[in-house]
Amino acid sequence: MFYSIRHLTRFDYKSSVSESLMELRMHPRTEGGQRCLSFRLSVDPRTRIYEYRDYLGNMVHHFDVPGRHRELKIVAEALVEIEPAPELLERLEASAWDEVDRQAAAGDYWEMLMPSQFAQPTEALLSLIGPLRVQRRDDPLSFLRDLNSAIYNWFEYVPKATRVDSPIDHAIEARKGVCQDFAHIMTALVRKVKIPCRYVSGYLYGRSENHDRSPEGASHAWVEALLPGLGWVGFDPTNNLIAGERHIRTAIGRDYADVPPTKGIFKGKSESQLTVSVRVAPSDAPPPPEEVLTAPEEWQAAIAAAEEAEQLLLQQQQQQQSYFFRSR
Repeated sequence: MFYSIRHLTRFDYKSSVSESLMELRMHPRTEGGQRCLSFRLSVDPRTRIYEYRDYLGNMVHHFDVPGRHRELKIVAEALVEIEPAPELLERLEASAWDEVDRQAAAGDYWEMLMPSQFAQPTEALLSLIGPLRVQRRDDPLSFLRDLNSAIYNWFEYVPKATRVDSPIDHAIEARKGVCQDFAHIMTALVRKVKIPCRYVSGYLYGRSENHDRSPEGASHAWVEALLPGLGWVGFDPTNNLIAGERHIRTAIGRDYADVPPTKGIFKGKSESQLTVSVRVAPSDAPPPPEEVLTAPEEWQAAIAAAEEAEQLLLQQQQQQQSYFFRSR
């Protein structure tokens, strides 16, 4: 499958701010059966964008907008190819628990076994151990399949039930939350039985016939657990799915704190409002370079403004270089 992704983020400030510093993790990963064929990032007001890879292999873009502004728009566009994964086994041998222990003892995955900022073994989390049967039994894969389903059935999906910085206790006590909450809860519970587990941010291509709980027009989150002989296997407790060709991975980390799509600060005394819109469109073949998916008018305006800003910046750089050579 090929997917075209367009992710719009807009910050509106009630009064002008003098500077915005921003870090982004929106570039889909290339590994395993997923390949990011192209990626484009547009920012308005115009600015120079830099990039690096963090220690987990996530592509990170960052920039500084130094002038005064009341709005910041970011448009990320990507074309991704995902190959169907081999059919997952129903179960492993019971002896696979011994291999899980050997993996843990080697020390290579200790950070995916330890508590992290949003995946803490709180008293509320520990109260789930009995009802969700969080204990070693059968084999590691069967346990994870059962836990994935148990979280799906135990919690209700309610948009905006929690915030991005809410501790897992809020979702546990209310028995409702969003994909981020369910991923954090499953991560913490899987680590309790000493299976390395990590948080995944990305997108889910939704289809009406699949009856997904997570809505279209938003990013998504799930988990990956390390299993003997299988490597990292994805589990989506929000939708009771094994992560497959509809799941598009952008970043991995210990929890959300490692992989927010946008993270930054601004200078100035102003309230801000965040608007996010995501579109994932499938294709049976990669579109030619000149093809442009029909986009909402707001996105088209944001892209056009960013392209115009890039051209102006390029012209200014060329003029500065010309002046430098004449001066010499």
